[in-house]
Amino acid sequence: MQSINLAIHSIYLATEGEGVHIGRPQIFVRFQGCDIGCRNCDSKETWAFKALERSLRSVLSEIHTIGQTKYISITGGDPLHDSHIPGVLALMTELKKEGYFINIEAAGTKVVDEVFQLADFISFDFKTPSTGVVTHPELILKMAQEYPKKFQVKAVIETMGDFHETYHAYQTLKSRIGEISFPWCLTPAYNPREEFPMERFIMVIEANQNIGGPFRVIGQQHKWIYGSNAKNK
Repeated sequence: MQSINLAIHSIYLATEGEGVHIGRPQIFVRFQGCDIGCRNCDSKETWAFKALERSLRSVLSEIHTIGQTKYISITGGDPLHDSHIPGVLALMTELKKEGYFINIEAAGTKVVDEVFQLADFISFDFKTPSTGVVTHPELILKMAQEYPKKFQVKAVIETMGDFHETYHAYQTLKSRIGEISFPWCLTPAYNPREEFPMERFIMVIEANQNIGGPFRVIGQQHKWIYGSNAKNK
């Protein structure tokens, strides 16, 4: 086993709350440190690059102690920040030896082949205008070409502008590759300290229906149950 430290915010057991794996119990390994800066991020406490380093051995030991499932979600922060990649690769290598199914939460700002080749599944964001961050469609094209059977695209929709931008990206990609075979999920935004946004959910559902339903509208289950401010749920 490598002697390497990882910047870890938390490790916990929870049920996947969004995307195509919604409802699946997983062990979440959340890295500390992100410089992407999405305006609607609900985990801003993971942005700072703090000295929270832990040994690979101790991280694996905590995962083993939690037990109960062989599904792992590596998230953040941004697990694909350059400073995290050596630790992420070391962790994934050990987990793969032990037969874990590994999902990587990718911010949609870059493709990291050495990580994605090891992953069993990749949740790849499409950043909408309300986030203040841009996902270049070429990155989704690369994902479709190189990882066609093991990724989903997720887009958080807060406004109709977000919806139209996402649909434009979808149409642009479809014109280049033909049929879209990977799941593309829309998540109606449910922001911290916000009451359940029923009108926004209806807006997204109806907008998707009106264009023939190319997307899957999947809300954040953990926020329905525990509230918009809940952490590690």
